[in-house]
Amino acid sequence: MAKKKTEVEQQKPAVVNETSLAFFEKYINNPSPTGFEWKGQEIWLDYIKPYIDDHYVDNYGTAVGVINPEAEYKVVIEAHADEISWFVNYITNDGLIYVIRNGGSDHQIAPSKRVDIHTDKGIVKAVFGWPAIHTRLGGEKEEAPTLKNIFLDCGCTSKEEVEALGIHVGCVITYEDEFMVLNNRYYVGRALDNRAGGFMIAEVARLLKENNVKLPFGLYIVNAVQEEIGLRGAEMIAHRIKPNVAIVTDVTHDTGTPMINKITQGDLACGRGPVISYAPAVQNNLNKLLIESAEKAGIPFQRQASSRSTGTDTDAFAYSNDGVPSALISLPLRYMHTTVEMIHKDDVDNVIRLIYESLLNIQNGQDFRYIK
Repeated sequence: MAKKKTEVEQQKPAVVNETSLAFFEKYINNPSPTGFEWKGQEIWLDYIKPYIDDHYVDNYGTAVGVINPEAEYKVVIEAHADEISWFVNYITNDGLIYVIRNGGSDHQIAPSKRVDIHTDKGIVKAVFGWPAIHTRLGGEKEEAPTLKNIFLDCGCTSKEEVEALGIHVGCVITYEDEFMVLNNRYYVGRALDNRAGGFMIAEVARLLKENNVKLPFGLYIVNAVQEEIGLRGAEMIAHRIKPNVAIVTDVTHDTGTPMINKITQGDLACGRGPVISYAPAVQNNLNKLLIESAEKAGIPFQRQASSRSTGTDTDAFAYSNDGVPSALISLPLRYMHTTVEMIHKDDVDNVIRLIYESLLNIQNGQDFRYIK
């Protein structure tokens, strides 16, 4: 006998469907390196346009969809669009390419990875080369991958050949790994940090439209650029929008995998629900609204202490415009800043639901201060 749904379960809005999943896959597979996010932003805007009243893009590429643009009270839901990458830094005379980071790229995972070098002439394929194990065994201490010894090989034998392909110092480089579903349970890919967030806030906009929800305030769905190099896109757009409230979503670490210390990193896991953070930048009363929304809707959640800062765009919004009540909803993720980042399908659904339900509980003109 099928289990009878509870009243709360019956009220749950639909979440990810086949159409939105196809968008998610396309969005993840498209490169959006820091400072070069525009192609991904086009894909994102095309998807959300049916669900919003207006949109704009700022000078550096942050994309904003707006519902009720005439409303004075403004609520932001935000994610960041950029992914870590590399820059061409030096081309040797024999045609090999050395790199520097664009964001927090991990040098240890680079060897043997396939990459795309973005040039004005189009994509040039290359690989991060690495000496064969046979040549590294000889009694001496093995050299580990470092930023000084990882290099790209695009099949050229001279600097002139490399440059003829359109490659120059400053060209950006991304990994070519693609999205997949693992064990019908996890989404896997590069740049789930944090285009998963962009996907989830887009799904919130879709659900509001499909469920014919009329919000009493202006909702700004913000997909910000340049988070990976210091929250820069959020800083810029916060000053333009001047929101009254900001709910930010990003990823956080699943600490249940090997070599992670739960004593220092906390006890968080994929599949156990969204993570609600505690930090100075997180406004306490807004955080309570998130928790109450989760409890009322039967959404599982976890808690995380983030010490001095969250390290996310929450900090940028919180400390802008004389202070904006801000809170953070994080998505647990395994293997951050690798090409095999993993997130649980249930967590994606529940982050979407938590943002959606929280918006339904925000009142027009709500003042979150303790002392008024």
